[in-house]
Amino acid sequence: MNQALDNLRKVIDNGLCTRCGSCVGLSEGKIQFTDKTGKYLPLIRQKPDNELAEKLWESCSGKKVDFPALEQFVFNDQGNYHQYLGTYRGLYIGFSRDNIIRRKAGSAGIITTTLIWLLNKGLIKGAVVLGMSETEPWMNKPYIATTPDEIINAAQSKYTISSVNELLPEIKNFKGDLAYVGLPCQVHSIRKMQAAGFPEVKNIKYIIAPFCGLNLHFSSVISFLKAHGEKNYREIKNIQYRHGEWPGNMRVEMKSGKIFQLPKFHANYLIPFHMIKRCIYCIDASNEFTDISVGDAWAPVYEKRGEGFSFVIVRSEKGEKIAQQMVRDGEIDLQPIDIQQAIKMHSHMYDNKKRGAFIRMKRARFAPYYNVSFPENISFNRKLFETALNLINTILRMKVVIRIFELLPPRTIGIVFDRFKVFWKKLTYNVKRNKL
Repeated sequence: MNQALDNLRKVIDNGLCTRCGSCVGLSEGKIQFTDKTGKYLPLIRQKPDNELAEKLWESCSGKKVDFPALEQFVFNDQGNYHQYLGTYRGLYIGFSRDNIIRRKAGSAGIITTTLIWLLNKGLIKGAVVLGMSETEPWMNKPYIATTPDEIINAAQSKYTISSVNELLPEIKNFKGDLAYVGLPCQVHSIRKMQAAGFPEVKNIKYIIAPFCGLNLHFSSVISFLKAHGEKNYREIKNIQYRHGEWPGNMRVEMKSGKIFQLPKFHANYLIPFHMIKRCIYCIDASNEFTDISVGDAWAPVYEKRGEGFSFVIVRSEKGEKIAQQMVRDGEIDLQPIDIQQAIKMHSHMYDNKKRGAFIRMKRARFAPYYNVSFPENISFNRKLFETALNLINTILRMKVVIRIFELLPPRTIGIVFDRFKVFWKKLTYNVKRNKL
């Protein structure tokens, strides 16, 4: 019996697959993704031998990610540590000093500017990034960028499923050092492979990556189109999830010339209907095993100013050297903030990932393992709130409910959703922030 292969099948069958792409990238064609506009799950087309199966299981980020072990491997007890943020050497509010990149980026252009700086300094020969497919412009596509223009073309967040680690064969064969951009679950797999000494990831020298709350099935795009009276996603000419001035708009341009657009906060109505099940068990909000991680600066003082500001966590020694030199070179602006500001800025996400996820995992029949103890600061009311939230999300994921919402004007839904979200945050503030 091939236990490793059996474990992989359990991860897939029980909804724990993160779609990171590692098993596909390592499998030599034996495993492939199918139905990327549907469930987007890996399909085992040819049974791998025991040695390969063990390698695939070792790289999997769906079931087992030993956080303490990875902390030790990546940072070796160097730097500060906080249970919500992970290891860090510096906490900052920052932005790119290149105004074109800053405006084009989803947040403030920190990641894009850093990758270009690393490339221009000769510290890397390429960067693993996520752009959009030229032949299927409705789908995102990972690639290795080797020029500043290729890096810029991958700017902005993509909110549907991606499988960056499908590129592992190209990463392995690339001549030169690489920077890597990926979601936490994708980074977890990369770090697991680095800890195991896999040759496929030896070229990855820097990980500069974004925060992540959750990811969406492609059905979110299909639903968005249906709400605008369009049925064929293959008629999409271009799609952007953070178009225009920060915080941006979800914008879909059709081949016919029609353009459908909603402000980001309004387009967020799609989240409860189309979010990936695996995301509700993730405990990594701020991409804890990167050299530098970057998220939006969610605070009134920055939101009112527009332009785009990022919350930047400098984690490793080499990340610190990069950040300091880039400031001296005038590439980015970084202003220190204290730990209280940092926690408050993303407190809703830390509550969801560092408390809510543990409640959900404890109630699940098959859950991930992180080797992290159940938090002690979870009240009865917080658990009760999670029960109510789960009921609401279960109802909203019903096909009949989704269809009803697709018949309603999307602008109206977006406005109502945004206002309800503000009301909901006020109503649940004390429960979600108590003992946080």
